[in-house]
Amino acid sequence: MSKRHELESKLKGETLGRKGLLKKHKNIPQMRLVPDLNVVKIGGHGVIDFGRDVVLPLMEEIGELSRKNKMLVVTGGGVRVRHILDIGIDLGMPTGVLAELAGKISEQNAEIVTLLLSKWGGSKVKTGDLLDLPTMLHLGLLPVIHGTPPYGLYEHPPETGLIPPHRTDTGALLMAEVLGAKSCILVKNVDGLYTEDPRVNPKAKLIEDITVDELITMDMEDMVMERKILYILKDAANVKEIRIVNGHVRGNIEKAINGEKVGTVIRA
Repeated sequence: MSKRHELESKLKGETLGRKGLLKKHKNIPQMRLVPDLNVVKIGGHGVIDFGRDVVLPLMEEIGELSRKNKMLVVTGGGVRVRHILDIGIDLGMPTGVLAELAGKISEQNAEIVTLLLSKWGGSKVKTGDLLDLPTMLHLGLLPVIHGTPPYGLYEHPPETGLIPPHRTDTGALLMAEVLGAKSCILVKNVDGLYTEDPRVNPKAKLIEDITVDELITMDMEDMVMERKILYILKDAANVKEIRIVNGHVRGNIEKAINGEKVGTVIRA
């Protein structure tokens, strides 16, 4: 039998799937590339689709906040994503194709937001150039990136149905995690996570603080953010909580950045 050619390393001969090996690396601290970064994800459906009356004041708020805080603005897709998914599902497109199509929409919104933030140094970042962020922030720029994770055709099959499970909320958390960010803030058009959709049931209660395990156990019919984000937060090494705030109310993002009580906190 032929002998394997090896290179000397601590992983020599490992399968990289052995449970004991994985546990051995569990508590090794990861480098935090931008530990004072605030990742602010602007929902397409909850913010951008409302147009100038909502978007322009929000851009001014974010721009002014960026003068004193390091920020990465992440964009969602919104109504156009829902439209392309509807057509794609009707035509029988695979989940990976649907993810590829959806990403093009959130990227269009990143172009728009970058231009609106140009007064404050808004600069569009491609997903492959994320590691340029420390340099951009050092130069005083305000980076903007679309939130769809670049799985594209390699998107994971969903547990149920065809809709890609990793969308722009998930992308924002993944970027916050890899950069070792201070915070991950999801900006929506509601005051936080409710027990039910408050637009359907006005008696729905706001959940101000909850853990991932508690939320998974509740098995809610619908949520204001993507369900996949819970499982990623549960396993995250750097980001230990996400916050959901209403971007239609000025000052909420600043409160979230400062750690003040606002919206909903979901903790790992």
